[in-house]
Amino acid sequence: MQTAEVKKMKMNEEELLQRAAEEREQIFKRYDLGTDPSNEVYPWENPSFEVYHRTDKFGFIHDSRLPDTLDVYEIKQTKIEIERDKKWMRMMSKWDQNSEKLRRRVYKGIPNKIRWVAWKKLLKVDEAMSNNPGIYSTMLKYARLYSTETRQIDSDVNRQFRENIAFRERYSLKQKSLFNILNAYSIYNSELGYCQGMSSLAAVFLLYMDEEESFWALNSLMIDTKYAMHGLFIEGFPKLTRLLEHHDRIIKKIMRDLHAHFIKHNVDSILYSIKWFFCIFVERIPFSLCLRVWDAYLLDGERVVIAMAVTVLMLHKKDLLQLKDMDSIIEYLQVKLYKNFSYPDDIVMNAVEQVMRKLMSKKLDSPPAPKVNETPTRPLGNFVEPDFERKIGRRRSTFTENERQTFENVISRQESNALEIQSNTSIENSEYAVGDPFSLKTYRSFNSLTTSISVSTLSLNSGGNNNVKVPNSKCNSNLTEKHNSIDNNIKIANDNAEQNQIQIIQNKNDNVVVVNVTQPHENNIEIHYDNIEDSSLEEENTRL
Repeated sequence: MQTAEVKKMKMNEEELLQRAAEEREQIFKRYDLGTDPSNEVYPWENPSFEVYHRTDKFGFIHDSRLPDTLDVYEIKQTKIEIERDKKWMRMMSKWDQNSEKLRRRVYKGIPNKIRWVAWKKLLKVDEAMSNNPGIYSTMLKYARLYSTETRQIDSDVNRQFRENIAFRERYSLKQKSLFNILNAYSIYNSELGYCQGMSSLAAVFLLYMDEEESFWALNSLMIDTKYAMHGLFIEGFPKLTRLLEHHDRIIKKIMRDLHAHFIKHNVDSILYSIKWFFCIFVERIPFSLCLRVWDAYLLDGERVVIAMAVTVLMLHKKDLLQLKDMDSIIEYLQVKLYKNFSYPDDIVMNAVEQVMRKLMSKKLDSPPAPKVNETPTRPLGNFVEPDFERKIGRRRSTFTENERQTFENVISRQESNALEIQSNTSIENSEYAVGDPFSLKTYRSFNSLTTSISVSTLSLNSGGNNNVKVPNSKCNSNLTEKHNSIDNNIKIANDNAEQNQIQIIQNKNDNVVVVNVTQPHENNIEIHYDNIEDSSLEEENTRL
């Protein structure tokens, strides 16, 4: 009797394994067929190509007709891009990743035609490929036989960049490449496997690189200490926890009024910043700006993401403070800014550089050191056959220690926020304003960004509370008066909201800055300002 039951159980296990293998093989075959008419594609999977759509230079389709002629701004940008192409081609022959010239040019934006070559150099893709011949094809073969992530990857490929012409058609060449990369990497880095969010990273690379190049570029993001994204996607998300805590620490110190506003409306940073850290702002800011952030990120690493997260909130603080519920705040940060960021890319990247310098001066530009569980512990490329439970896709009935720790971290954050909401301490007399001199100095230092010429438009949205009551402060009273004088001399001369035309006149030590932003259309922007020195403000920051 017992023998019969064992035999029946064995048959059931064999059937489950066979079914999982058949499903995996069926999905792979659909990608092999590609766009062949005989391939099975469900109607909802293939949106039609509407003739009235337009495709931008990045391949993204928009719901407006392509204009017959370029506007003045586009003509100017095209001329600049052509000249910069020439400069970059000369520089590529004498590549020096540590040169100041390279850094300046990267922050101005890598020309779109040069990104393929520049990104490969920054990520050392060619070096990785030459050191690992045949590894990618081997991993792909193992993935076809043993990958336990195929079903989830297939679902995510079908969602990724569907508004981009390269990924729009189901089972297209780029969809197939994305599917292959993610499956192969789940075998190559078996400790990590696959996690949602990795598809966005690989898809961005595929817009500029071929399949195997994108695989090694993704691997660089995961294991290179400059990026170390392995810790973001590994079970328990230890690096995400570390980055969120550091982000909260910065916001508490330099934007206390916005922090209090978020706490009041139960807006935890985990609600709006997941894609900021996981996907380096993909689908959270306009794609042209996202590429500029990626350019800087691939050069300088995670401190760019930290600075950009702060910059987003600083530039839009005024609008965020006017939103009175959690849903509208989250929608603003996740949806509205993706459609229209309200600032030209150059202004944003100038602001990012300013924020990076300020954070560095306060030793806040990088989070605390990573924990041991954030880096790979298994050798990469060593195939480990999955166990029975994973092969058949059965969910575990118990949580791992890492998963429990993650839940505890989330609950701890919620409890901490709840206690802060219940606190009767106002922002004026809280410990952030009067109990911590370092926080006060940091807060005043960041407020000085509003008077910096390179981010002069910040004065629209990052005013903050410059008249914080500091009864016990040791700050020089004359300096406080001087700051107040500067703030009081900032006048908005004309604010026509209907036309989105803004003129700022800022009087600073008898030097006048006039910034005219005429923005009826995102591609029609004119910015005028004179050349002034900001040394007096830097001197005040030093004295603070």
